[in-house]
Amino acid sequence: VSHVMRELIAERDWLTVFLLPAYSPDLNPVEWVWAHVKRSLANLAVVALDRLEALVRNRLKRLQYRPETLDGFIAGTGLTLDDPASP
Repeated sequence: VSHVMRELIAERDWLTVFLLPAYSPDLNPVEWVWAHVKRSLANLAVVALDRLEALVRNRLKRLQYRPETLDGFIAGTGLTLDDPASP
């Protein structure tokens, strides 16, 4: 973290910063969502891009109504949504 960024962070008591590795897909729940969607499309042959877009939108829409699955993606990262304890 640069000196300027450290100063900006220090000025904001409400801000908690966690330093993560530069590339950490296992800590990103979005990666789990896309993996789930891609698995559901694995054996499909789509002839038009707009049809593929419709299928992806459909799969994402269906996930909106499955909060337990989305919670599982977050739990899979090992991260929590709880407020961190003050140092």
